[in-house]
Amino acid sequence: MNAVTNMTPQYSISDLAKEFDLTTRAIRFYEDRALLDPERQGTKRLYSRKDRARVKLIVRGKKLGFSLAEIHDLIELYENAADEVPQLERYYDKLSEHRRKLESQRQEIEQTIIELRVAEHECLATLRSKGIDRERS
Repeated sequence: MNAVTNMTPQYSISDLAKEFDLTTRAIRFYEDRALLDPERQGTKRLYSRKDRARVKLIVRGKKLGFSLAEIHDLIELYENAADEVPQLERYYDKLSEHRRKLESQRQEIEQTIIELRVAEHECLATLRSKGIDRERS
């Protein structure tokens, strides 16, 4: 973290990249998506505490499987809310919706795995009927 004359903590792009295990390219991408708005000093970017908090939320949101558009909406709601109850309710709704979607995908994946095992078994049986023992080779 680098201190500037007004004593407001500011971070370089490398500081944030290192802290959150991101590439500088990813951070610039988040800027392009209007998720971050660093101060500029020539070609140097200086990120505020607010930007750092946003990066933390972005990383967490991505780990939870949210799209950048959803993360943007949640950040905007949080920053523009007069109190945090609406933000928490929206966040809870998004979490619940995403969990249900993942559970449904998990069921579909489990069913596909069962179907693959059946197809493998049938294929092995057909190979054996042709004199090929694939399980030993």
